[in-house]
Amino acid sequence: MFKLNRKIHKAISELEMVEVTEVDGVRSMHLGSPTIQSSMKVKDPFALVLAYSWGMLSSLLFKPDIHNTILVGLGGGSIAKYVWQACPQIKQTVIELNPQVIQVARSHFFVPDDDERLSIVEGDGIAYIQQHPGSCDWLMMDAFGSNGLPPDFCTQAFFDDCAEALTPDGLFAINLWGSDKKFDIYMQRIEQTFEQRVLMMPTGKPGNIIVFGFMPELAMPDLITLRKRAQEAMQTHAIQFLDLIDRLQGANPNDGKAFTLGRDS
Repeated sequence: MFKLNRKIHKAISELEMVEVTEVDGVRSMHLGSPTIQSSMKVKDPFALVLAYSWGMLSSLLFKPDIHNTILVGLGGGSIAKYVWQACPQIKQTVIELNPQVIQVARSHFFVPDDDERLSIVEGDGIAYIQQHPGSCDWLMMDAFGSNGLPPDFCTQAFFDDCAEALTPDGLFAINLWGSDKKFDIYMQRIEQTFEQRVLMMPTGKPGNIIVFGFMPELAMPDLITLRKRAQEAMQTHAIQFLDLIDRLQGANPNDGKAFTLGRDS
């Protein structure tokens, strides 16, 4: 059955056009193209709809004791909203360059006002990271625009700055597009920054791949520990963490032998 894709909002700024569509009870944000940047169930606005956002939240399995988070790229606010509602122990700062995105996220996607656990900053994510060394233990990059991942967000210098922004036991997570012709180059740069302590988690075929970088003082758990954490987390989070761990295992083989995460597990 054909489903009508209904446009319910359109805003044009100097940066890029922000559109909101709705189909079958799911509202989505688009930034100057038909590509969906963020989606939300209108009747369940805090639920995670897109698979890549489940992958980003898998960070909670690698570092269960997260306290301070920086997220670059707000979009419709799915990740920010989820962390705000489901992880009250986490204080997060979200950096978004486009003021129209911030406005639409709050007017159409139920992103809450700033409080003691959520601060949305209008500004340049690269500059913010450079100006706040050692300020977070979880750094997430989700800065896709109408033309994909901006080139300045995937240079060696930028990944090095991301590591500098983390605490010694911090975790880096970035949302990449698996079909990007420069994906392997980005991976090599991330591996250089994090000294090969890197894992990737495909979230669909084809689709987004979440890449994790571990700072030196953050232990990389073995598969048994990770599955145990996933089972425990699924008691409180409506995310199929075990399925994501299967994807992680398939993308990070260990010469066909028993699977272990990382070179120093």
